[in-house]
Amino acid sequence: MRLQSAITILIGVSAGACPLARAQSGYPAKPVRVLVGTPPGSGSDVMMRMVAARLGEHWKRSVVIDNRAGALGAIAIDIAAQATPDGYTLLMLSAQNVAGMAARPGSVDLARAFTPAVQMVKLPYLLVITPSLPVNSVKDLIALAKVKPLVYASSGAGSVVHLAMELFKSRAGVQMTHIPYKGSGQSMVDVMSGRVQLAITNALTASPLVRTGKLRALAITTARRAATLPDLPSIAEAGLPGYDICSWNGLFAPAKTPAGVVRIINRDVLSVTNTAAMKEKVAADAAEITAPHTPEAFSKLLASEIQMWNKIVRTSGIRIE
Repeated sequence: MRLQSAITILIGVSAGACPLARAQSGYPAKPVRVLVGTPPGSGSDVMMRMVAARLGEHWKRSVVIDNRAGALGAIAIDIAAQATPDGYTLLMLSAQNVAGMAARPGSVDLARAFTPAVQMVKLPYLLVITPSLPVNSVKDLIALAKVKPLVYASSGAGSVVHLAMELFKSRAGVQMTHIPYKGSGQSMVDVMSGRVQLAITNALTASPLVRTGKLRALAITTARRAATLPDLPSIAEAGLPGYDICSWNGLFAPAKTPAGVVRIINRDVLSVTNTAAMKEKVAADAAEITAPHTPEAFSKLLASEIQMWNKIVRTSGIRIE
């Protein structure tokens, strides 16, 4: 009798699991929307569109980019957090968004609202200056900032590049005036023209401008030099030991999205990004495709990033209302 009861229970459990298993094995069965919290043409948008094109071919389904720019990604984050957790609405997040949420009281708790699916790329930020500024190194810049008022740009108040520059100022013991812009594209226009003297910005945005001489790069923000920019020192080795800020982006699903669907996203995104062609394409701008990893490993990265940016926000006292 006990054996019969056990068999009956197992059959019932299996029957209940079948619809979920079938739904996951057939994913995606329709177009997938990816919310991006930056405008078209931004570094994150460009990267996501490259991946979306290849992923759409792999899935034989459309991967639609939905740009919802504003509030350091908060608009896109809020929409994605309320989406049905079925894998058909995803969110592209970056270090920019994690920093922004840390500086915004009462913002969405990223760790609770989303399930990290897959990190796609990581890259350094670059410390860039207007070509006419009479400095050739980070040490020169710090020395100049101690005797002359300098103005720096960012892609927005509370953005990762704003906080990264505040960390730079704190470590260097200098004061500089901050001018926030609505995006990295606008801020770079004024650095090129000399209206503002410097900025920290992502390599995807800055590298083409540095190559054409419209900007000068003094250093990268990661602890080690980039393989594609071997002559560019890190800020740490150029005078501020311990300075280490890295950009990254990846795909997130709303919390409670089935684990099987999350793993499909992880597997398939990594299969289209970890190709020689994709690696070569992003390497031209000092970016690096992330090695294969699990959603759990990406979750650990998110937790460490949240902790780091919360600490920087507390130290700087920056708040966005």
